[in-house]
Amino acid sequence: MKRLSLLAAVAVLVLSTPAFAESPFWPVQPKGGSVAAELRGAWKSRGYGWIVQFGPDGAQLFQTAGEACYPDPRREPDPDGVLNQWRPEGQGAISLTGDPDGTRYMFDRLPNVPNACISAAGWTPDRIVAFAADTFAELYPRPGIDWKARKAAGLAKVSPTATEFQLWTALSDLLASLDDPHVELHGMVDGARRDLEPGDAPTLMRVRAADAAGDEKAWLQAYRDGILTQVLQGKGRQAGNNRVFWGRVDDIGYLNLVTMGAFARNAAPDDPRPLDAILDEAIAAFAGAKAVIVDVSNNRGGYDTISARVAGRFADASHLAYSKVGVGAKAPLQPVRVEPTSGARFTGPVYLVTSDVTVSAGETFTLMMKALPNVKQVGGTTRGAFSDQMPKPLPNGWALGLPVEVYKGSKGEDLEGRGLAPDTPMAVFPETDLNGGHAKVIQALMQKIREDGR
Repeated sequence: MKRLSLLAAVAVLVLSTPAFAESPFWPVQPKGGSVAAELRGAWKSRGYGWIVQFGPDGAQLFQTAGEACYPDPRREPDPDGVLNQWRPEGQGAISLTGDPDGTRYMFDRLPNVPNACISAAGWTPDRIVAFAADTFAELYPRPGIDWKARKAAGLAKVSPTATEFQLWTALSDLLASLDDPHVELHGMVDGARRDLEPGDAPTLMRVRAADAAGDEKAWLQAYRDGILTQVLQGKGRQAGNNRVFWGRVDDIGYLNLVTMGAFARNAAPDDPRPLDAILDEAIAAFAGAKAVIVDVSNNRGGYDTISARVAGRFADASHLAYSKVGVGAKAPLQPVRVEPTSGARFTGPVYLVTSDVTVSAGETFTLMMKALPNVKQVGGTTRGAFSDQMPKPLPNGWALGLPVEVYKGSKGEDLEGRGLAPDTPMAVFPETDLNGGHAKVIQALMQKIREDGR
């Protein structure tokens, strides 16, 4: 669930899982039929904080943490897109997935749905704070945080009859100082919408502080104009719902993606087909180039399926990029590989430009590209938010979001919260030239590539 928004659909990963290759997946509920008899009953996920009950006609999802549990308040029967297909994983265990090539979620059979899940007890503010704290204590992947102490501090600020404002304050304090772009809290407080989204990149905070309107509009316009008029010298293309820039400057190709999804207004945000057509044209134009610059310095994330689709355009063979597993899942790591695409590819020298703005699916893309022997990362260290973002709808109608997975690099190193350092550091958005610096840096990189003979 990479961060396009808190309520975005689950982002599935292109995975290669040899350990599970022997068994096929089966539909949970064949079209027009009943739920598979083997599934009927209650199951608890390993990690992720879910309980699901399958009946003959479908599933009911519950959210759980600690001893608490409640029915998921969202209207969809499968709001996170994980209950589509299944397979057995030994006695009393199954895997569920939205896509057999995507993330697999391990579940263990329960004798029944816990009483807490069906209790009519009211969800008072103190119980909501306790649930949020327990959720982070069980699922949050970054270490070194005393969630027991935070829970106690939060409960000291609310009572069963606390106001919405008091509840919001307690939850905000619970999440204080996390500096994580995958942590979110949204809700209506006294009739007004409130949003808590910590973890902005330092570059973006400087941009807003320097702008009279306190936003990014002028900076984004300068970013676009610099690419089209300076870097691509008026001969470039802007396509894919204004999310892709590309062109060729003499012997160097240039490709810039500002999101990993939503490339057409009339298609699903994770639909790769609009991007495929753009990449076909771009890669064809890059044929014979000395090198290609792939720029994700302003990539705000999206879908890992898109990341894999783009990385495959530069892959010479299959390469392990990283592995992942849910926090506390006690399940096998799921390896993620970059696979060469069947479409046109460029396997010559590639320079991948990143910055502290590069986040989420932009970072999994960076991991995929770094796995390729022809790619060199230049620019700044990425933001350090790799895990899928899990929506956790609260029983009072508010919405919480948090990362819930451990990501490990190809050598087994932990990644969450650390970011990916470049092979060659460059100040992509220099503080002394926030609006014009990016284009100048890319032009300087092109010149260096020519001088170095690569």
